[in-house]
Amino acid sequence: MNPRTSLSPSVRRPWRALLPPLGRAAWVCLATALVVAASACSTVERTNRAAPEVTPSGVDLAEPSAGTWKTWVLTSPTQIAVPPPPAAGSPEARAEDQELRDAVAKRTPEVADFVRRWDGRDEPISAPWMQMALDFISAREKDPAASSRAYALLAVAAYDATVATWNAKYAYNCKAPEGLAQLTTPGPDPSYPSEHAAIAGAASIVLAYLFPERPALRLDEAADQAADSRVLAGVARRSDVEAGLDLGRKVGAEVVKFGKADGADAQWNGQRPPGIERGPKGWEPQPGSVANPVSPLAGQWKTWALTSGAQFRPGPPPAFGSPQFLAQAKEAIQVKKDLTEDQKRAATFWAGGQGTPLPAGVWNQVTIAYLRDLKPSHPQAERVMALANVAMADAGVAAWDAKYAYWDPRPENAINDLGLEAGWQPYIEDTPFFPSYISGHATYSGAIAEVLSFIFPSRSKDFHDKAQEAANSRLWGGIHWRLDNEVGIDVGKKVGLVVIERAKLDGAPELR
Repeated sequence: MNPRTSLSPSVRRPWRALLPPLGRAAWVCLATALVVAASACSTVERTNRAAPEVTPSGVDLAEPSAGTWKTWVLTSPTQIAVPPPPAAGSPEARAEDQELRDAVAKRTPEVADFVRRWDGRDEPISAPWMQMALDFISAREKDPAASSRAYALLAVAAYDATVATWNAKYAYNCKAPEGLAQLTTPGPDPSYPSEHAAIAGAASIVLAYLFPERPALRLDEAADQAADSRVLAGVARRSDVEAGLDLGRKVGAEVVKFGKADGADAQWNGQRPPGIERGPKGWEPQPGSVANPVSPLAGQWKTWALTSGAQFRPGPPPAFGSPQFLAQAKEAIQVKKDLTEDQKRAATFWAGGQGTPLPAGVWNQVTIAYLRDLKPSHPQAERVMALANVAMADAGVAAWDAKYAYWDPRPENAINDLGLEAGWQPYIEDTPFFPSYISGHATYSGAIAEVLSFIFPSRSKDFHDKAQEAANSRLWGGIHWRLDNEVGIDVGKKVGLVVIERAKLDGAPELR
């Protein structure tokens, strides 16, 4: 696990022992009682409330409309009810104020580091949780389609939790704590419920579902820590974070329900489609390897924006042994002989082999780096993460649909089987255990480049250049034919355009 998110026994929820908050059960009872009580914050009709003061740029920009944006899994931003906060002047409200004063008095450098770890000031709030997913994927057997599915479920959970949180924020319109020393800057939007806690609650539930080999208790503790960090920073009250955690965990449960119904648990019967021959004409593991094909049913998984994985299924690749096939095989041999140092570096960077977060994970790292630089508002950052990962998840399904429609052989097998160069091996050693046509890297890259270019049009050339490099890297690495990459980019672009049409209808304004 990445050191930023590793939880040793010595740091498991130490702050609940240090500070005297009310227990969760007490808050649940309190929330029920307060349904009929006066709130400490004004409940305002959405159509009548005044927008908060807007400060210059980035994460300091308020997003008063974010609670109305279209969600992916929730039926609406109001699907999960959020109870009102403690009433002004109540014993519970006074206890919260005292907890904040105690937190200021007992701060240490360790507390400041703890707050900084979860702050999200310079990156999406969901970034530490995405980093966990990247680390967990890196520790598993290589399965790109499963990885892009996982990243999308996590990103959607964070986004839907954010939209639901913003809806409640502007319903109750609570100001963040004031009048005490704070370790970070509270956001410009209302504080109840806490977005940090909501994202933590949603992410921890989804990660526990996606990675059952990881202790769910540790993930739950991480969510509590992320929530506690806001109280320790002096920017949120206990009720803010408890309401956020509860909301987020309920959002997470809805996303898990979606995941359990998307078909990813289906088991392959071991049968190839009619007319698909075994090697050399059909895909086989590379020489010296014995392996089952990876995720042969992924092309049938439920998609987010596409009608199905087959919506943009391309025509077939050149037949094995045909003049076109021989030409691409000879090209692959020559490309390896002529590799430049830049091409070798690109092939290695984009390799996405075993022990890495795989191609969709690399693109997540690229996206987070751009968001650190551009610093959009928190809701906009989570929207970008969701759109990018939905596009890649659908691109993965589309690519795997084509792969297992045609079972096209990889260069390493075909070049040797054709006798073009005895013992030929690719520059990249890790030839994947699934068919060649079309390239998953190219399809992922074409989709996310299109989506990011729509969101950040001034960076469009950069995104498309990166996508083309990622696609070309597979030819340079010797594990794909040129056509795999060209068609993959085209299919990915079509996927990205469908996601963009969905984005145009989600209610979010253009980035400022």
